[in-house]
Amino acid sequence: MKNLKLLSAVPFVALILANTSPPVGVATDQTAQRNQAVAEALPIADQQDFEDARRGLLAQLETDILNEDGSVAWKIDEFDFLDGEAPPSANPSLWRQSQLSAIHGLFEVVPGLYQVRGYDLSVMTLIAGDSGWIVIDPLLSAAPARASLDLANKTLGEKPVVAVLFTHSHADHFGGVLGVTSREELQAGKVAIYAPYGFTKETVGESVLAGNAMSRRAQYQFGANVPSGAAGAVGVGLGPKLSAGSIGLLPPTRELSTDGETLDIDGITFEFVDAGQTEAPSEFVFYLPQFKAFHAAEVVTRVQHNILTPRGAIVRDSLQWSRKVDEFLSRFGDKSEVMLASHHWPTWGGDAVRDKLRNQRDTYRYIHDQTLRMANQGLTMDEIAEDIGEPDFAKTDFGVRGYYGTFEHNSKAVYQRYFGWWNAVPADYDPLPKVEEAAKWISALGGAEAALAQGQKAFEAGDYRWGARLLQTLVFAEPDNTDAKMWLASTYEQLGYQAEGGTWRNIYLSAALELRTPKENDSVNTVTASVLAALPTLDLFDALAARFNPAKMQGEGGILAFNFPDTEEEISVDLRQSVMFPRVGSADAPVVTLSIQRSDMNRLLAQETTLPELLGSGAATFEGDVTALGRMFGALDSQVPYFEIVTP
Repeated sequence: MKNLKLLSAVPFVALILANTSPPVGVATDQTAQRNQAVAEALPIADQQDFEDARRGLLAQLETDILNEDGSVAWKIDEFDFLDGEAPPSANPSLWRQSQLSAIHGLFEVVPGLYQVRGYDLSVMTLIAGDSGWIVIDPLLSAAPARASLDLANKTLGEKPVVAVLFTHSHADHFGGVLGVTSREELQAGKVAIYAPYGFTKETVGESVLAGNAMSRRAQYQFGANVPSGAAGAVGVGLGPKLSAGSIGLLPPTRELSTDGETLDIDGITFEFVDAGQTEAPSEFVFYLPQFKAFHAAEVVTRVQHNILTPRGAIVRDSLQWSRKVDEFLSRFGDKSEVMLASHHWPTWGGDAVRDKLRNQRDTYRYIHDQTLRMANQGLTMDEIAEDIGEPDFAKTDFGVRGYYGTFEHNSKAVYQRYFGWWNAVPADYDPLPKVEEAAKWISALGGAEAALAQGQKAFEAGDYRWGARLLQTLVFAEPDNTDAKMWLASTYEQLGYQAEGGTWRNIYLSAALELRTPKENDSVNTVTASVLAALPTLDLFDALAARFNPAKMQGEGGILAFNFPDTEEEISVDLRQSVMFPRVGSADAPVVTLSIQRSDMNRLLAQETTLPELLGSGAATFEGDVTALGRMFGALDSQVPYFEIVTP
């Protein structure tokens, strides 16, 4: 790929003055100048990362990866447009990162240790054990995982999969497991699955309890509906994009201790270190002494990560994160000749590994300490984000730049962890709901026409942050105001074009797309029957309880009993007018008892069947007042996958 430089911008001021319609799909002069300044401030032409990202290439897939139903899971040439110079519509630093992430194929890290990169957001690592493959993080969906394994078998020789490692509890690191093994192989003892402490519990929290809202927000974070291209999605920073296909889960054979363990897995020694409460609440990393290789999972990658991911999650502990990376540096820094992770390309050479670890450690420590320093001086969350800046080494180490997490956003996460959502400004403690407040602001500005004129003026001046706030307020006050929505879309577009963060770009461009052309839902569904099958039964009922709507509860409550013959489990539910409380165990004198296979309950919760269908077929039976079941299930809200974000 060529060294990056910006193409000429399209002259723009005359267009705005001559036409009151907002521009679509082109960068303004202000955006082009801002991006040019980025190109001049950073060592964009440095080719070391490109050499490392291509090192050890053995083979590549040449055709699209298809799901079982024939749909495309991964389009091989989708990011070919990146093979050129950065246009004015893309931040050149993000463009460079996206070029690197798009380099795809099977790579030899060192003999016996391989990676398949560029076919999903994450990276799949393969280790040749004594009797077969050890697979680390089998991607998000089954088809790319299967294609990656097939590529390795075709290139390196056929081997069975004997072990799978889930490094942490995010779906892009376990969702493709059914592409590399099966439930039958697991039950037969042909494959072992290792996961960090708390993996199952944390998977429930992220994929089930809050999965619907997270999936919708993830559409924005990952730009799921934004077409790829120079004026569209260019990458997420953490990787190219999410694959499109079925997400599965198999239960771990073993969750490791938080104390760390050393295990022999098919002749390969793994020195595990628990890294929970850093990038994920449940995570491990490991050192491979045979290869002098340190695998950092997603704790250390070639980006600054999110301390609070835009899709939503529990705020991460940046101080713990920095301390864990320092532990890695102390324990493995002097003996590691290569460092690899579950995203991006490896780092070779002891000095380079140590430098990367030190800079990653100090990035999270810088964000933590500087946020608290300024908070203790009385600065608010927003003021800290504006003033935090960046450490000196971020100007030369692209691996800590804000392609995924950013200094601004992460400082707000640290503030939230210590102080909560309130920024200590009294007017922000109990503000009006946004729609009501928006109407009052527009009235105070003199009406919609005056507000729109101010929004256009901000756009013409390149004052996009202010323009976005003003125009978004107008849209919330008047959601049918087409002119307001179109100008807001163009404003968001320019913010996206300027963003160094892949997530920031995707969020802005997703908003612009939905303002112009509302789409039907295309979210990632992590709540499949396969995922639910791996979860404890009580957690399934906690997921139901999180959908209980008191306003829909009709009639009397009571104790409901659920019997699962196939798993020999019983759950009782104390159903009241306002709360549905499940517990493990049998119930005395329940108003109704439902007997149902756990596998059928999984299908019921995944909306693959209904309770009347199960009762009608005899797959489920009941004793007692069946209307009590109707009252419970009738009080559950349906999931709304495609709720509004940019309009009320």
